[in-house]
Amino acid sequence: MLSDAQGIPLAVAVYGANMHDSLALKPLIRGIPAVRSRRGPRRRRPVELRADKAYFSAEHLAWLRERGLVARIARPGIESGERLGRHRRKIERSIAWLFGYRRLTVRYERKGSHFLAFLGLAAALTCYKKLAKRAT
Repeated sequence: MLSDAQGIPLAVAVYGANMHDSLALKPLIRGIPAVRSRRGPRRRRPVELRADKAYFSAEHLAWLRERGLVARIARPGIESGERLGRHRRKIERSIAWLFGYRRLTVRYERKGSHFLAFLGLAAALTCYKKLAKRAT
């Protein structure tokens, strides 16, 4: 899952349990929809990306730099992940919001496409609830 600074989901994906998390980075970044702003053209990409140590690699850093993203990724063995803790809390909270829907807590569907459809619906409902609360 990829979320904004407030924890609102921007992109979700489903991968196998035996795949490394870093393989999901590029498809999630590409899956961010255009964001409408009050003025000017639509924004197609975020400005900054914060991620765990698992996403640190020279290939990912080069790819993110090529797209104009500032990567804030802790380096394994050098930096501690504690400073990312305050930002990680937001993504953990977002995941908890999604798994608050009973259908997603235990995976009942045999097909991944069905689970992904329910996950997308839960993300849309979560976005609606949080944005409606912000508007009032």
